[in-house]
Amino acid sequence: MLHIIGSGPGDVELLTIKAYKILAKAEVVLFDNLVNRDLLGIMPKNCIKIYVGKKPFGEYVPQTDINELIAYYCTRYVHVVRLKGGDPYIYGRGFEEWAVAQQLGVQVVYVPGITSMQGIGMWDIPLTHRGTSEGIWVLTGMKRDGSIASDLSLAVQSNSTVVIYMGMRKLSEIARTYVMHGKGDTPAAIVQDATKPDGRRATCAVRDLVKCSREANMGNPAIIVIGEVVALREVLTSFSAKRHVV
Repeated sequence: MLHIIGSGPGDVELLTIKAYKILAKAEVVLFDNLVNRDLLGIMPKNCIKIYVGKKPFGEYVPQTDINELIAYYCTRYVHVVRLKGGDPYIYGRGFEEWAVAQQLGVQVVYVPGITSMQGIGMWDIPLTHRGTSEGIWVLTGMKRDGSIASDLSLAVQSNSTVVIYMGMRKLSEIARTYVMHGKGDTPAAIVQDATKPDGRRATCAVRDLVKCSREANMGNPAIIVIGEVVALREVLTSFSAKRHVV
């Protein structure tokens, strides 16, 4: 059996109870770079732990190799876990690995994880807010061919929050798209390691994303969030202060 598990956005306490119970009896765990290493302590001492992650501009395990490892261990062990950061089915290629197991006739159990975009709430940025954001567009900044999601030009015209994964290499393109649509002043934030003690947030107008990223020394991995919700904390704080002025 293959368990495809999301470990959440970094804080070990955000792991689900279901995921914890599965990890506690795992025989083999294939884990990604974004998985908090403290989670490895949950697994039995005799558990086989194999790193199969990808570091930005660094160490990389090809997906074909991961698929071969899944095939190898799933035909030899009962409790095999594929452990990913965030949620496996949100830009985690989890369903590709589901397909590999299905072709082998291996039963698959999917355990959702808290996706990294939800971690931005810890920085006082809600994904939606009544009267401010009508929804969420979740886009990838890096398609297979290296281009950004084509839906960005549509998302810009909406009244929804736009969240971009894997978009740090596309900051200039993102900014340019908003400027071209007359929305260069839209609030934006880059949030890195949102749920970890060393997490950081940098905010600016979307037109200034490149400059903001450089000045704050923001890098991969990070989430880019664009919309009026980014400035909502300041707006509501200012409104509250004015109400209390005598």
